Amino acid sequence: MALKKYADFSGRARRKEYWMFGLFNLFFVILAAILDNIFGTTIRSAPYGLVYVLYIAATILPTLAVTVRRLHDTNKSGWYYFMVLIPLVGPILLLIYFCTEGDAGINGYGSDPKHGEPSSV
Repeated sequence: MALKKYADFSGRARRKEYWMFGLFNLFFVILAAILDNIFGTTIRSAPYGLVYVLYIAATILPTLAVTVRRLHDTNKSGWYYFMVLIPLVGPILLLIYFCTEGDAGINGYGSDPKHGEPSSV
């Protein structure tokens, strides 16, 4: 679902959409690193290389978009993502937001994706 909404920063994303995207993304990042080692395209002594860098470049926008939509589901602005820059506390708070169930019903960012209510936004 996240790749279908490649650069869509509006609306809301359920926990399931966010975490499934993260799981598949992790799988493909590991696969890209393995392919780099098989093809010998690693960067010096690093365990990753060209395939990894190309994959990350191709998925950075959908990763940001699904993250912003996940924050929207908890009625938080996408700007909350910058909390990751606060050492220790920021990433922990973001993890809590990502694990928190989204707002039931319509919030300021659209209808509840879990229940498919019509959007008034």
